[in-house]
Amino acid sequence: MNRRDFLKAVGAGAAALAAPRWLSAARAPNKPNFIVIFTDDQGYQDVGCFGSPDIRTPNLDRMAAEGMKFTDFYVAASVCSPSRAALLTGCYPPRVGGLPVLFPRSTIGLNPEEVTIAEILKKQGYATACFGKWHLGHLPPFLPRRHGFDYYYGIPYSNDMTLAADMKFAADVKLGEGLSVEQLKAAGKKGGQVPLMRNEEVIEYPADQSTLTKRYTEEVVRFIGANKDRPFFVYLPHTMPHVPLYASEAFKGKSKRGLYGDVIEEIDWSVGEIIKAVQAAGLDERTLVVFTSDNGPWLSKGAAGGSALPLRDGKFGTWEGGMREPTIMRWPGRIPGGSVCSEVAGTIDLLPTLAKLAGGAPPAGRVIDGKDIWPLMAAQADARSPHEGYYYYRGKGLQAVRSGQWKLRLGSKRTVRKKEKTADGKTKTVQVAVEDKAQLYDLAADIGEKTNVAEQHPDVVKRLAELARAFDEALQADARPPGKA
Repeated sequence: MNRRDFLKAVGAGAAALAAPRWLSAARAPNKPNFIVIFTDDQGYQDVGCFGSPDIRTPNLDRMAAEGMKFTDFYVAASVCSPSRAALLTGCYPPRVGGLPVLFPRSTIGLNPEEVTIAEILKKQGYATACFGKWHLGHLPPFLPRRHGFDYYYGIPYSNDMTLAADMKFAADVKLGEGLSVEQLKAAGKKGGQVPLMRNEEVIEYPADQSTLTKRYTEEVVRFIGANKDRPFFVYLPHTMPHVPLYASEAFKGKSKRGLYGDVIEEIDWSVGEIIKAVQAAGLDERTLVVFTSDNGPWLSKGAAGGSALPLRDGKFGTWEGGMREPTIMRWPGRIPGGSVCSEVAGTIDLLPTLAKLAGGAPPAGRVIDGKDIWPLMAAQADARSPHEGYYYYRGKGLQAVRSGQWKLRLGSKRTVRKKEKTADGKTKTVQVAVEDKAQLYDLAADIGEKTNVAEQHPDVVKRLAELARAFDEALQADARPPGKA
């Protein structure tokens, strides 16, 4: 491909950029391609094949019919930034800096010393690209191209945020009517108006969010076409259905579920377009496509939020609805069509699994929490979860552990404020210690976590509590710092 054809392929605004490195790297055509699609705040039930009564997802349903549906697949945090850090590094969030949700004012991010899936695959000759919501630090040391991606196109954090100070604007940046770069740097910023970036420059502000899903998809399709003769890794962390919700004109007002349903149905269309591009390039039997979400639905948003049914709760918490996600994987000829896996697995397992499939290995000299789950994906006889325990962190605190059918919510002590009357009839506020007892749930019989069976199974409570304590102590002793600008 010559320079003129390249500039045409990547679209308007690319003329000022040097050709990305993914066009010139060595070819390794026999390695598999990987596409990881990661939605934002999508509920467990918000896919047709996971039980949605009013959202149509024919492409995802077809993907499940041609691949494998994972019913017990987890993220490692119930909010954005730590969940993304876990996927890319294969580690529970407290091990890789314990990132909170990052904001435009944040001065930390994913430590550049961490090794991501993209960095591992680059060493195996892969072209790597990220399209969508990054949210692991908007400052230059933390952006995708510092973490193994050759190319980036997307928004740097959540779509309800603002423009960060001192962001670098492209020479041909597209600004809203009447705006100038100087005015933007001097003026206050509005929530929900975010920058669209290419690599490390802002190319549009505010981003037209109604077209983001469509434009991400077009970028992915172009990338697949440009790299059909070499292995590639596409990471597509969608902006939606995080609020505020936007859908393009082709999908707006079409779903029975309202705007939220419109958004999911457009994401479903995107999945279909990406699979068609893979097929058109003759890569269907060499490409693994993974679809999942970063955490559960934002239930307090009402109609603008999703549904985690039959699971309990949603985003922000460590009940199943916050961390168990609708997950589908497709790889014709390698993953049996129409199969279902109910073993415990999670996004932390993607790094070691993809590394092995690509002929590489997880980074040496550091602890990685993820495990190789290819036996589960391939539906090998008697394949079982490689996790003795799966751990539910909120921030840096461990709140629960799952082992097989059992989930233990750990006991804890906390202080609450309480009003009491004094001897002279006055009222004063005092602090009172409250102990929350451990709760045990049999997820095989009680997927909604409704019945605490701790008293009936004290042996299970003791075993899981000891498992959790030992794991957390080891993790905290090994915790690595976040990146600091």
